[in-house]
Amino acid sequence: MERKNAWLSYTDEQLNEIETLSKNYRRFLDMGKTERECVSFTIDMAKKHGYMDLNDCIANNKKLQPGDKVYANCMGKAIALFLIGKKPIEQGMNILGAHIDSPRIDVKQNPLYEDSEFVLLDTHYYGGIKKYQWVAIPLAIHGVVAKKDGTVINVVIGEDENDPVVGITDLLIHLSADQMQKTAAKVVEGESLDVLIGSKPKKDVEKEAVKTYILDILKEKYGFEEEDFLSAELEVVPAGKARDFGLDRSMVMGYGQDDRVCAYTSLEAILEVNDAEKTCCCILVDKEEIGSVGATSMDSRFFENTIAEIMNLTGEYSELKLRRALTNSKMLSSDVSAAFDPLYSSVYEKKNTAFFGYGVVFNKFTGARGKGGSNDANAEYISEIRRIMDDNNVRFQTAELGKVDVGGGGTIAYISANLGMQVIDSGVAVLSMHAPWEITSKSDIYEAKKCYMAFLKNA
Repeated sequence: MERKNAWLSYTDEQLNEIETLSKNYRRFLDMGKTERECVSFTIDMAKKHGYMDLNDCIANNKKLQPGDKVYANCMGKAIALFLIGKKPIEQGMNILGAHIDSPRIDVKQNPLYEDSEFVLLDTHYYGGIKKYQWVAIPLAIHGVVAKKDGTVINVVIGEDENDPVVGITDLLIHLSADQMQKTAAKVVEGESLDVLIGSKPKKDVEKEAVKTYILDILKEKYGFEEEDFLSAELEVVPAGKARDFGLDRSMVMGYGQDDRVCAYTSLEAILEVNDAEKTCCCILVDKEEIGSVGATSMDSRFFENTIAEIMNLTGEYSELKLRRALTNSKMLSSDVSAAFDPLYSSVYEKKNTAFFGYGVVFNKFTGARGKGGSNDANAEYISEIRRIMDDNNVRFQTAELGKVDVGGGGTIAYISANLGMQVIDSGVAVLSMHAPWEITSKSDIYEAKKCYMAFLKNA
C-alpha cells in the first residue's frame, strides 16, 4: 500500500494555510511550556470563540441549547471544551483527547542549597527523558508559587531576551574517562540534574552568602521567600522559542511537541466548528507522561463529572443516560507517533512506520511487545475512520511504535476505551521524541487539523 508525500499535492492556497497554521502553532508552543500555561492559552482562545465557563452556567442554572459552547477548567491543569450538538448527548459525542504535559525537570519542595559557593535547585525529573540531553543547554523556569495568604505568583524566568537563563552543568571531556565508560542511562543520573542558578556572594554575609543573595533576588524581583518553595510548582524547561526547521522551512522544532502538537490541532479544530449534529468535545489533560494518574489526568472523574453537569443543563441527565452517552461516543486519542529516522533505521519496521510528510498517523494499537497496556481499535471503527478521511481528502498513514520486541509506549486511549467508547490513536509523527527539542513536519500538522475537523463533523 503505497502512499505519496502530501507536499506534492498542495495548491498555493494550501501552502499559505500551512504557513499560517505553523506560525500560530509555534506561538502556542512558546506560550504553553507547562500544562497550566496551555490551559490559560486555551481559555483565552475559547472565550474569543464564544465559549462560556461551565461553572458560570451551573451557578446561573443556564439551560444549554444546541450550538452553545462551554468549557470546564480542572485545577488549571486540564480543560474540556464542548460544542452542544442537535442530537441528545445520550446518543454519543465526537471526542478529541490529547495531553498537555511534557517531559521536563521539576523543582523539589525543599530545593535551594549552596555548595562551594554555587547555589543550585534540587530537582526530580518528570516523565521519560534521556537525562544526558538536559545538561549544558539553556533552561528556563516556569510555574507558580502559592503563598500562605492565598496569593499565587506566576513565574517565568529565562524566556525574555533580557532574562538570565539557568542550566545543568556537565563534566569536561578532559576529565571524563570514567564517565565515558558508563551506559547512556548512567552518564548523568537523576540526582545530578540539579540546576545552577547563582554564584555571586552577598557582601558582609559570613554563612551561605551566595544563597542569601539569591533569596534577596527572589523576594525583591519575584515576590516569594524560601519557605514558599513548599507550595510551589516550578518546572525547568528548555529556554527559547520554537523555530522553523530545515533550510526549506518544512518542519517545526520546539519543546513539548509530544503532545502539544496534537493538543493545538485538536483545539484549532473544535474552535472552527460552530454547528454539529452530535455534541463535540476536546479534552486536554495532564499527567499522561507519568501514567495518567491524579485529579487532572484522563483517569480521573473530571471528564465524566463534567459530562454529567452538561447533561443536567441540557435537561437529559440520569446515570443511565450518562453511561449510554459514554458508550455511544467515538474518540480520537490525539497523540504523537514515532517518525522514521534513517539514522536509527534498525528499530523500525518500514512497512508499518510513520514518515514525515505522509499525513496524520493512525495507530490501531500501542502498548509494548505483546500489545501490553494497549487499546486495540476494532476493524469496524477503523473502516469508518478511513471513509471519513478519504471523503474529506485527509492524508493519513498507519503505524506502530517501532519493531515488536524493541520497546513501546502508551497513550490515554485505553482509559476512554474502558468507558465503552470506540477509540483509536491518531496524531503527528515526531523526530527526537522526548528530547528537549522535538521536530515535526508542517505538512503533518496541517493534515492533523484537517483530520480532527473531519472527525468532529462526520463521525
